[in-house]
Amino acid sequence: MELIQYALDNLGLLLDRTIEHIALVGVAVGLATLTGVPIGIAITKNERLAKAVLYVASIIVTIPSIALFGIMIPILSIIGHGIGYVPAVIAVLLYSQLPIIRNTYTAINNVDPALREAARGIGMSQNQRLRQVEIPLAIPIIMAGVRTAVVLNIGVMAIAAYIGAGGLGTFISRGISQSDPRQLIVGAVAVSLLAIIVDYSLLALQKRLTPRGMERAATTA
Repeated sequence: MELIQYALDNLGLLLDRTIEHIALVGVAVGLATLTGVPIGIAITKNERLAKAVLYVASIIVTIPSIALFGIMIPILSIIGHGIGYVPAVIAVLLYSQLPIIRNTYTAINNVDPALREAARGIGMSQNQRLRQVEIPLAIPIIMAGVRTAVVLNIGVMAIAAYIGAGGLGTFISRGISQSDPRQLIVGAVAVSLLAIIVDYSLLALQKRLTPRGMERAATTA
């Protein structure tokens, strides 16, 4: 009951921090999608390059988030953005690259060769085949990668509160620093609920974007 009462007493702040958290993750993953999808498409043309890009993206994901934030502070301090919004967005952008690039690469590579041949047979250029055949078929699997990136980085963004980025992580950091389990638990539960809600929302969007006959493949991606 004490936890519920604390949450109700701070409902306005909780909503503000939730919106702030969603905005931070949304901007970071949005930018990651704008960069990761073209990279994933580009590396389908060169297997050696694909292995190198995916290897680098995998290494980035293994770096502990708090360490990555720590690395960025002195680097971004040069341009006056050592703490706060900018390093948090850049870190989450980097963490989002692997699932988005990997899923895009896999989806484009797995397009049925017969469909490519049919498109080529009716006179489509390579760019036309990409835009009108390959990308539409790949969208559900690309969306699965975006969904993975969003859910993963909702948790990562909570740690960004330690560098002044805001979001729901502020409840967790204050709960730890003030030895207040109410703030800690409310913040942790809020982050978990947000991840679940966003995951199901993106899953519904993914299903809507999935062509008939591909639902099972997209769901298991």
